[in-house]
Amino acid sequence: MMELIDDIGFLPLLDSGIYGYSAEEIVDDDCRYVVFPDGGWDWPLWKWKGQIVTEMPCLYGKFFNKKAGFISRQWWADFCNYRRSKYPHPQDDSIEGTILDTLRMTGSLITRELRAACGFNGKGMRSRFDGYVTCLEMATYIVTEDFVYPRDKHNREYGWGWSLLNTPEALYGKDACRCEYPPEESFRRIVGQFKKILPGVSEKQILKLVG
Repeated sequence: MMELIDDIGFLPLLDSGIYGYSAEEIVDDDCRYVVFPDGGWDWPLWKWKGQIVTEMPCLYGKFFNKKAGFISRQWWADFCNYRRSKYPHPQDDSIEGTILDTLRMTGSLITRELRAACGFNGKGMRSRFDGYVTCLEMATYIVTEDFVYPRDKHNREYGWGWSLLNTPEALYGKDACRCEYPPEESFRRIVGQFKKILPGVSEKQILKLVG
């Protein structure tokens, strides 16, 4: 999986809307989600996410039409360059700006910790907050650094895990987000790469992912 991400540059985790183009669809059957008779479950692909992000390393977040996926370090500068031209840095007094500034000041936080630090408490606030974070991920200002899992009384990890959020600059430095090309050229390069790895797919489908 790591070699594939490094080779093609962009890989959605789950259904991308393009048949066969997701990590979920390319792994062997025994790596997919399965439910056991006792109600338990196993999903090796889901468990690999953190290892891929930290060991490769690569960037992970909701980048593809608000759906999660991986982007290699090689393509991150172009992707960041293009997306930030579409989504300028949020104003300091905006909700998005407050979320981003809080994360920068505190360092990496799991989603619920960041939500509490930003004062998003009470009924209905969770989904509202998640929407703002998704927008910041789409704009490449926030990424997932790793995944944190709760542990049971036997110190075994369980559950779906929590995203540990951070900024790409904090993880890899400001230079990782700088690009030598203008945004229009980065966009051209990205679309060209998608056409290369997805021959026969319409440009409309590609642009839906590129944003």
